[in-house]
Amino acid sequence: MKKLIECVPNFSEGKDMGVIKQITDEIEKIEGVKLLDVDPGAATNRTVVTFVGTPDEVIEAAFQAVKKASELIDMRFHKGEHPRMGATDVCPLIPVSNISMEETVVYARKLAQRIGDELAISVYCYEQAAYFPERKNLANCRSGEYEGLPQKLSDPHWKPDFGPVAFNERSGATAVGARDFLVAFNVNLNTTSTRRANSIAYDVRERGRVLREGNPITGKVVKDEKGNQVYVPGSLKAVKAIGWFIEEYGIAQISMNLTNIGITPVHIAFDEVCKKAAERGVRVTGSELVGLIPLKSMIDAGKFFLGRQQRSKGVDEAELIKIAVKSMGLDELKPFNPDEKIIEYVLAKDVKAARLIDLTAKGFANLTASEAPAPGGGSVAAYLGALGASLATMVANLSSPKRGWDDRWEEFSIWAEQGQKLKDELLFLVDEDTRAFNKIMDAFSLPKKTESEKAARAEAIQEASKYAIEVPLRVMRVALESMKVIEAMAIDGNPNSVSDAGVGALCARSAVLGACLNVKINASGLEDKDLAISMLDKANRMRQDAVMTEERILNIVNSTIEKM
Repeated sequence: MKKLIECVPNFSEGKDMGVIKQITDEIEKIEGVKLLDVDPGAATNRTVVTFVGTPDEVIEAAFQAVKKASELIDMRFHKGEHPRMGATDVCPLIPVSNISMEETVVYARKLAQRIGDELAISVYCYEQAAYFPERKNLANCRSGEYEGLPQKLSDPHWKPDFGPVAFNERSGATAVGARDFLVAFNVNLNTTSTRRANSIAYDVRERGRVLREGNPITGKVVKDEKGNQVYVPGSLKAVKAIGWFIEEYGIAQISMNLTNIGITPVHIAFDEVCKKAAERGVRVTGSELVGLIPLKSMIDAGKFFLGRQQRSKGVDEAELIKIAVKSMGLDELKPFNPDEKIIEYVLAKDVKAARLIDLTAKGFANLTASEAPAPGGGSVAAYLGALGASLATMVANLSSPKRGWDDRWEEFSIWAEQGQKLKDELLFLVDEDTRAFNKIMDAFSLPKKTESEKAARAEAIQEASKYAIEVPLRVMRVALESMKVIEAMAIDGNPNSVSDAGVGALCARSAVLGACLNVKINASGLEDKDLAISMLDKANRMRQDAVMTEERILNIVNSTIEKM
């Protein structure tokens, strides 16, 4: 549920690991941020660092890293093969999950302004964060490199977006941007021929291949009026690709950089390479993911390949990932471990707190029956709702492949996807209800010796109480929403599973009524009585809707059973 962004700063030091370590230490100090990779290059004298986390924390970590780099790296003595203009040369932000590019641009500009204001470093905003069209291209921003900065800064057209116009001799300038997630993705071929692999790469990459007169291989290269080579575009946008031979595996590959997975996702790139390879008598045998990938990309791939099979896409997350891995052969060359390759899963490994939903059914029941005050009725209500949504999803998934209903698979797939989404939210709320309870307990444990402490404690109790009402209200809303799926399955789903829809309705109604009790008991502690009345009114309306909907569903279920 968290917003996540990735940051990939490039620092102009690739030889002194002591300097690099001091910079990355600043990143690792920030809670809520995970350092994923440090890639130093001696020849380029440059280190690419990758970390990810929640937006505010990523911005703080990036700023502290840029600050440390400005203290340790003196650009007056820097030499390297890679173009560069500053101690921190570039610092792009990339949206990973639950955050839009527009929001990421805001964070990038916020970081750029802070670097300019607090560190007196000239900053240019590039890619999606650019203020001017000519600054979208990083190469334009970096033209002239460090040595050309004095002249560049004297040109009003190249006044920095943030920071001083004066040349910072020690730190140079920095480019801060927002760009799409880049995925390094290789497709394996049943050939050892680099030439054939390159031909396929040229077929698919956006740039395409050089246009020739007559024979496409030996013909004369066509040039435009300026003498530049003319290219025939490939079939995939936002894709760079070449063919190469991998001696370690004894095969040729298409090596691709997917520079915008919103335009060309991994599954589309894989599918297109399969088509182009087949046209040239070559077979794709699998693929390889270099680095990390967002969870959404794997989920989308799983749904894509299930859709190709005309199977329901409304299956759980783990199954979708498994389908994606097997469909693209991501495990052909080496095992594919989602915990190590999917960004959200890498971050989750660092979460130490145990979750109720990770318990066995027996473990959850035993913990509920123990002397522990949580989980209580609120978590149980959310779990009942999750079971109700699960039963509705099951009926949809059983209806999708029903013999004679082949033309209806997509209809049931849509219902199953809705059910899965509602189930996942209710599972999240199982633990969130316990966290809300713990917030109240924490507030009551605050000190109350002084007047200011008493006031702070009272305010914390009220805020925690509000949240302890908002969570069960959300349980009610989501469980009530699931009853739409349940009712649809009772009416149109596989009649042999109609009793399952009925049990789902009973679970959903119980979730709504149970959560309503939590709203009532927590509303009694609110000092803001108008707010309490408003929340109780919402809860009572949803309670009434749930009771009426349950009765309607059960009438449908019983009527269907009686006709069997």
